[in-house]
Amino acid sequence: MIDAKVFSLLAVAELKNITKAAEMLSLTQPAVSHHISQLEKELGVTLFIRGKGRLELTGSGKTVVKYAKMMVSAQERLKVALFDEGRHLTRLRIGITHTAESNIIVEVLAKYGNDNPNVIITIITDTIKNLYTMLESYELDLVIAEGRPNSNSMSSLLLDTDYLVCAVANENPISKKPMVTISGLKNQKMIMRLPESGTVNLFAASLESINESIDDFNIILEVDNIATIKDLIRKNLGVSVLPKSTCMDEARKKKLTLLPIENMSMLRETNIIYQKDFSHPEVLQDIMSIYKKAIKAKVKLRN
Repeated sequence: MIDAKVFSLLAVAELKNITKAAEMLSLTQPAVSHHISQLEKELGVTLFIRGKGRLELTGSGKTVVKYAKMMVSAQERLKVALFDEGRHLTRLRIGITHTAESNIIVEVLAKYGNDNPNVIITIITDTIKNLYTMLESYELDLVIAEGRPNSNSMSSLLLDTDYLVCAVANENPISKKPMVTISGLKNQKMIMRLPESGTVNLFAASLESINESIDDFNIILEVDNIATIKDLIRKNLGVSVLPKSTCMDEARKKKLTLLPIENMSMLRETNIIYQKDFSHPEVLQDIMSIYKKAIKAKVKLRN
C-alpha cells in the first residue's frame, strides 16, 4: 500500500548514504536518488543536505520521516489487525519506563493477560522520550510512565501517586537520622538514574524550586537499571534518590533505609498515557482495577 519512495526515504535517513540504502533495498543507486527527488518535488521541500561526508536530514526532512514512520507502522499494524481479527485476538503494545518496570505494573499486565486469553501483550521498556515518540507514531498503544503527556493528541489516566526518597545503605551513618538535609546529601556519593529519566527530572526541578542545582551534588555514577542502583546502595557504594514504591520491598526486609529529604516534597504521578483515538477504553479500566487490587494486597501483606 505504501509507495516505494517512502521506504527509500527511510533507508537513506537511517544509513545517511544513498549507496548503502540502495544495497539494503536491493535497488540501484539512481533509483533511490530518483525516489528522493520525486518526494522532494511532490512535497515542495528539501529532505537532505550533505554534511561531513554523509547526508543529513533537513528540518522538513525530519518531519517527513516522522510521518513516514507512522505510515509504515500503521500499515504493519493493519496487517496484524486483519490477521488477528480472524483469530479473535487483540494485541496490545505497552511501553513502560525502567521505573515502572521495577514497580508492580508488569505483574498487573501479566494478570490482565491471564484474565483475557484473547489478548496478547508486548511490553517495551525504554526512556520516557523514546516511549512518547513510539506512542506518537502508533508503534505503541499505551505508555505507563511518570508525569503527564505534553501533546494535545494524547490523554492520560492517573494510575498512582508516589514520591521520591533518599535510599541509603543500613551501614551508612545518615541511615540513623530521621531525614537527610540538602547539605548532608551533597556530602554523599550519589548513584542516579540517567539525566533524561523522569526521576532525575523531578529531583532537578524540585531542587530548582528551592534555588539549588543538581550540578552541585556529587553524582559518581549514572545507571538506567533501578535494580542495579539498589544493589549498589546495599553495598554502601553510594546513595540515590528513587521513587519510594520501587524500594518498599527492600525497606520492609531491612535491606536498605529510606529517608525523606528536608524541605523537598517530590510527588510523582504514574499515568496510563494513550492516543485520544485509542479504541479499547475497557482495557484502561481493567488495568486500573487490577492495579488497585494489587496495591491493596501488597499493603495487607506489609501489615
